[in-house]
Amino acid sequence: MRHIVVLFVVVTLVGSSAPGWADSKSTAVEIGSAAGSAFGTLIYAPIKATFCVLGGIGSGLTAIVSPPTAGKVAMATCGGSWTVTPDMMRGRESPEFIGDTTPHQTSGLR
Repeated sequence: MRHIVVLFVVVTLVGSSAPGWADSKSTAVEIGSAAGSAFGTLIYAPIKATFCVLGGIGSGLTAIVSPPTAGKVAMATCGGSWTVTPDMMRGRESPEFIGDTTPHQTSGLR
């Protein structure tokens, strides 16, 4: 509850410090998307961390049989986005819960 009150106070102070000439609609959208991303991250990050820990356990068990597959499991569960950004709140960017598992080659090494 204390975190919610602090978040409300911060959003109120940021909103009241906007310049008077600024468009009130865009300022409200900015404040709303920033507050939504902060609140969304508070919910999303623990879920993502749990997914990553469980994926790490699964990756460790998979490494016994197939180390390359274990690496893919680890990259999939712990990769991706860990925070909710204001652009995600506005729909300009999509969250990536599952990380990229495509192999990345370095130049010259094979």
